[in-house]
Amino acid sequence: MISVDRRALRNFDWLSLAVALAISVIGIMTIYSATRPLSAEPHPTFYLRQIIWLSLGVFALLATAWIDYLWIDRSARVLYAIGVALLILVFFLGRTGMGAQRWLSIGPISFQPSELFKIAYIIMLAHYLSTLRSPLDARSLLKAFFLLTFLPFLLLVKQPDLGTGLIIVMMFLALTAARGMEKRVAVLLLVLSLISLPFLGNVFWEGLKDYQKSRLVAFIEPETDPTGIGYQLNQSKITVGSGKVLGKGYLHGTQGPFRFLPEKHTDFVFAVFAEEWGFLGSVFLLTLYMVLILRGLDTALKAKDDFGRLLALGITFMFMMYLSINIGMTMGLMPVVGIPLPFMSYGGTALLTNLLCVGILISIRMHRFELFH
Repeated sequence: MISVDRRALRNFDWLSLAVALAISVIGIMTIYSATRPLSAEPHPTFYLRQIIWLSLGVFALLATAWIDYLWIDRSARVLYAIGVALLILVFFLGRTGMGAQRWLSIGPISFQPSELFKIAYIIMLAHYLSTLRSPLDARSLLKAFFLLTFLPFLLLVKQPDLGTGLIIVMMFLALTAARGMEKRVAVLLLVLSLISLPFLGNVFWEGLKDYQKSRLVAFIEPETDPTGIGYQLNQSKITVGSGKVLGKGYLHGTQGPFRFLPEKHTDFVFAVFAEEWGFLGSVFLLTLYMVLILRGLDTALKAKDDFGRLLALGITFMFMMYLSINIGMTMGLMPVVGIPLPFMSYGGTALLTNLLCVGILISIRMHRFELFH
């Protein structure tokens, strides 16, 4: 299972490791600042918990990097089955928080199965697509959707975890497009999407919870109720803008500690960072993300088999989607859908998942010279 020679060791992706760690440390610093109390109250322990998860995540990253990714390919079905089973288990043993039933608990440890499922889904989809001829025909495309995507999507929306549900659908479209599909299938898919859009939109709207509908209304007309449903988006934009060019300085931001900005250490952690570090700091942070994304694309380009290429693309696409959606909703360019910022937002399962993904990318890069079938 673990086979590393000197050539593989020389190709260990230290750059991806360093960038992932740098963003994670910046995230912990921002969480510490965002949750700091103004009075003599004890400092909330969010940042300490994130440090613990970072330590576990680094260990998982290194262990995953040393494992030949072809072993992951052979385990795809098992990992996917476990992921779906955990999603189902949430409805029976899950803990409810913030209006959603998304967490499972093992003793004092709580985790989100949906976060872990994302890895299993990408692995399984990459495994399945790598076994098919290219371009994909209609039968293969429908089979991939209904066997691998449809059930998890329903389970995620039911929790409700609309953000992750939409992500896996977008992942499906992105990876099938990367694999390539017959021209007539692509045209048919586009036509059917346009025809069914009004109907699906109505079904989608009726299936939303009241707070999810409020988020969409706030995105379309944020000034309709600035102290109600539009408050979070307006405060986020104020927080980002108040940083100006150079920012107010670390631990000098006001939106977090004064509790003006809800979800300041989770979905809206970028707003707190932008307030303290300004435009230049934000550009630096986004540059780090861009380096990680370009490294992932380069890993996909250099992969020696279809599974490695699709797996690297899937992970990289996921990072791109989470980054663009989170930054977009923070700046009021997208509706609030509960998408965390990779490596930055508070959440142990999400941080562990992201570091595991980096470990997989490093494994693909390290073992690209070794093909065992």
